Amino acid sequence: MSNIKVKIKKIDSLGNRINALVLIPVNKKPNDFTTGVMWIHGGGYFLGMKEMVFMSRAMDLCEQYGCVVVSPGYRMAPFYPYPYAFADCVSTLEWMKDNSASLGFNKNQIFVGGESAGGGLCISVCLWEKYVKRVNVAYQTPLYPMMDCRDTDTSYDNHAPVWGTFQNHIGWNLYLKNIVGDVPVFASPALEKDYRGMPPCYTFVGTADPFLSETKTYIENLRKVGIEADYDTYSDEFHAFDMLAPFKQTSKIAVKKFNEEFQIAQRKYFAENK
Repeated sequence: MSNIKVKIKKIDSLGNRINALVLIPVNKKPNDFTTGVMWIHGGGYFLGMKEMVFMSRAMDLCEQYGCVVVSPGYRMAPFYPYPYAFADCVSTLEWMKDNSASLGFNKNQIFVGGESAGGGLCISVCLWEKYVKRVNVAYQTPLYPMMDCRDTDTSYDNHAPVWGTFQNHIGWNLYLKNIVGDVPVFASPALEKDYRGMPPCYTFVGTADPFLSETKTYIENLRKVGIEADYDTYSDEFHAFDMLAPFKQTSKIAVKKFNEEFQIAQRKYFAENK
């Protein structure tokens, strides 16, 4: 942490102002433009906090790869169900683009990532931006994303540690509680029928994770429409194993591979923003 400056910024969103953490490498010069990353915390849409960024994959992105990382303190269910979390993340991303020069990152290399519900929000934000075209996202890393409000092959009867069917139903019920009629694709992006125009993607997931099926299906659907996308699976690993058990050899392997994929993405993926 001694090599990272942390700032708190206020961002206007859906009738209120939310706080966002901004992480900037201390050795970064004012005109040293690099990658900007919005990293969205997990917690099933009703738990968690923006400070979870300090135990996430985003720390390496800032410390080792010089990225400016923004972690939105989005509003959560049950008090703020959909669309608040989604809108707060969209507002943060658009604020990032508008303030890229003062924050010191390249507005043509904006990445979005997150874990669990943050992974789901990552996909929702990318989906929104492909339609409204306010921000061109260059790359996405939705780790073990919570993106399908329906039961899947791996989420309908899952009793693994940390997160399983019971917790999953609670999270979705709270997040979607005010929706009448069909669930919007921006609330549950697994419902989207056309992923053309989405950013390239990398993710990973454990085979005991309830989100295994929806992660694999998402990557397959991206590939079907020509989007560069890849994922890794880790045998018998539970939800968020890399964050909760970083000492395990499997976690170290997953982190190493994630960092390698990120370095490739930094060299390869750019998307012009006006």
